[in-house]
Amino acid sequence: MLSKQIIAVARGRSLLYSKSIRRSIGPSLTRGWDFATHIRTSTFHSSKLLEAVTVKVPTMAESITEGTLKSWTKNVGDLVSADEEIATIETDKIDVSVNAPESGKIVQFLVAEEDTVTVGQDIIIIEPGEVEDATQSPSKEAEVHAENKAKDLTEPADQQVDKKVPESPSPSVGDKKPLEKETLKKEAAPKQQESAPATRPALGSRGETRVKMNRMRLRIAERLKESQNAAASLTTFNEIDMSSLIEMRKKYKDQVLKEHDVKLGFMSAFAKACTLALREIPAANASIEGDEIVYRDYVDLSVAVATPKGLVTPVVRNTEIMNFVDIEKEIAFLGKKARDGKLTLEDMAGGTFTISNGGVFGSLYGTPIINLPQSAVLGMHAIKDRPVVVDGQIVIRPIMVVALTYDHRLLDGREAVTFLVKVKEYIEDPRKMLLA
Repeated sequence: MLSKQIIAVARGRSLLYSKSIRRSIGPSLTRGWDFATHIRTSTFHSSKLLEAVTVKVPTMAESITEGTLKSWTKNVGDLVSADEEIATIETDKIDVSVNAPESGKIVQFLVAEEDTVTVGQDIIIIEPGEVEDATQSPSKEAEVHAENKAKDLTEPADQQVDKKVPESPSPSVGDKKPLEKETLKKEAAPKQQESAPATRPALGSRGETRVKMNRMRLRIAERLKESQNAAASLTTFNEIDMSSLIEMRKKYKDQVLKEHDVKLGFMSAFAKACTLALREIPAANASIEGDEIVYRDYVDLSVAVATPKGLVTPVVRNTEIMNFVDIEKEIAFLGKKARDGKLTLEDMAGGTFTISNGGVFGSLYGTPIINLPQSAVLGMHAIKDRPVVVDGQIVIRPIMVVALTYDHRLLDGREAVTFLVKVKEYIEDPRKMLLA
């Protein structure tokens, strides 16, 4: 009996001692654990904030401050490499690509497609990291599917039977009357259809589709209307016999293609002819700025090029020092960039005179619109065989109608007609260009 009491007292003291130790040591340990946990958590969150990279709208040009986010090329959760394109921004002049500043994973889109964005605006958040090969890291769904498949193979057959989809119960005897009613209704339906009167035949489709105008089309519309409102436009026409130029092109096109790897067309001849005529009529190469007229001793030709998004006018610079082959190479280069959507603002900036060739689409006549602040534009058209009088004889010649729309504030009728006649003379006898 005494030994049991001694044992109980000893146990009680040890219990009290352990509680006292816990009281003295426990709070400090708890506080230390909480502090360490807090530091670790805060460190984790702060590192995540530091790792996140926010991509902004890049600087596009001095005259462009906003655009429309046309499309995302990636989705949230996708992995991207450094300098990989992730979005396209459409402006009123060019399309601008937005590239990832570094490799990582797309976390969040801050704007939606078709939203208007400004230069410097945040548009996407990327979590930096190495881009792994998707083939080496299978998705979780594939792993779960593989585990379930292996599990099904190891389960007993009696357990697999339970997973089958239960068959639909066969109709009971009490359901016979509803079935009979439904059958009667189905049999009666054809009779009602036969007795219905014949309706009028359906008319053609009268649907409508509304599509938002892209920024380039809006800008083109604005510029064209501005030209009509600002310039005192007048158009003069003339006819050009293309026989000599066609003969020259036919004779030398294969040699030019072989030696210079470029096709010899009519645009280079018209560009050179306009350049020489502009030197003789400098007002056609000038522009109005405020209350002053700016005359230029160089010629930068804007060549109109049709693209899926609209008409653009890349510039062939300093044509006064170019020959036919140089002009053809530059036009081919700029035309390809325009069709591929790779033109830059520098390619379209400036221009002192414009040539538009509607003849490639079959146009016979047209009045081109002046590309402000320029003072004139030449319109080329299709070549058609027509009867003309040559030395008192009626002969068939390939004729092109050309049109010059000019700003009457700068050019008088005499100067405009003289310019067009000069172009006609150079084209009808290309050898004159060598003597000019």
